[in-house]
Amino acid sequence: EADIILDPTGKKSGRGAYVCRDKTCLRKAMKSKRLERSLETEIPADICESLERELDKADENTEK
Repeated sequence: EADIILDPTGKKSGRGAYVCRDKTCLRKAMKSKRLERSLETEIPADICESLERELDKADENTEK
């Protein structure tokens, strides 16, 4: 599949790329297109926003 999802466990199968759990790191990876090169696919802006929201949710869950 061509889905781009956040996997905080790191256990999902498929091609992946590691980005630290900081939104700043994610934004830098997106801006420099490093994440696109790593995943070998174009990442639409709405997916970037979705990944940021998922990252926020994952952070909230780990804080509890």
